[in-house]
Amino acid sequence: MYQFSYAEIMEDGVADAKDRERQALDRSIDLLMAAKNEGAYSRKTIDAVYYARRVWISFIEDLSQPENELAAELRANLISIAIWILKECERIRKRQSDNYQGIIDVTTIIRDGLK
Repeated sequence: MYQFSYAEIMEDGVADAKDRERQALDRSIDLLMAAKNEGAYSRKTIDAVYYARRVWISFIEDLSQPENELAAELRANLISIAIWILKECERIRKRQSDNYQGIIDVTTIIRDGLK
């Protein structure tokens, strides 16, 4: 039988959570790139914006929890970034913007910071 320390289990839990977050951000980036490449407002745009919104709303909810162990300043900065992305998604949805690349770039930076 295997025995693991609590610290090992918690470390694995954090690593798994980061991996899931990276996967969600990868998917968001892929959808946004497909929408950008499509050019016109399309079903790909709707899918990309909807998915990106769900991801970033989920991050905001997680970051605003008192149990979140990130530093308060980092959490606040990430929430600010998430709010900006949500606003850009809304502008794309309303056909007031096509700033896919800005969202892709910021999401890529956040994803790469999860390593």
